[in-house]
Amino acid sequence: MNNFKILISIILILSFLVLPLLSTSVLASSDILGSILKTVGIGVVVDQFAGPINDFINTMTLNKGVAVQEETKVVPIVTVGSNSYAGAVQVSGPKEKIKKVKAVAQIEGDFKDGDFRIKALIPINTTNPMNIQNIDRIEGVGITALVDINI
Repeated sequence: MNNFKILISIILILSFLVLPLLSTSVLASSDILGSILKTVGIGVVVDQFAGPINDFINTMTLNKGVAVQEETKVVPIVTVGSNSYAGAVQVSGPKEKIKKVKAVAQIEGDFKDGDFRIKALIPINTTNPMNIQNIDRIEGVGITALVDINI
């Protein structure tokens, strides 16, 4: 957990040191820089803590009597068409299929003129889903937990 606090501290310090030094025209796009810092931060956090998060989820569900019986691991959620990370999920399934999952693609859409907001979460074989047609869905893998990361 100390590594997580150090990482967040570094990101915050860099953002506070770099942003004031930029010109006013660049400051107008500081939302973009903040978004990039959050994206990189989430990716690093997921990579760093995937194992312990996965173990925690498995212990939590076991203690509640609803343990997953198949292989599990934690991977990032990536938004299709951007390279941005939105969080993490735990996936489960047969061991040989779980090994292939590198991320979960998130596709969003509105239904019934915006009355429903839909997020499809698809286990995929890459962390860079720039084009949905160029990725492989890993069939037989389910999403068993959603991980929100407080940044």
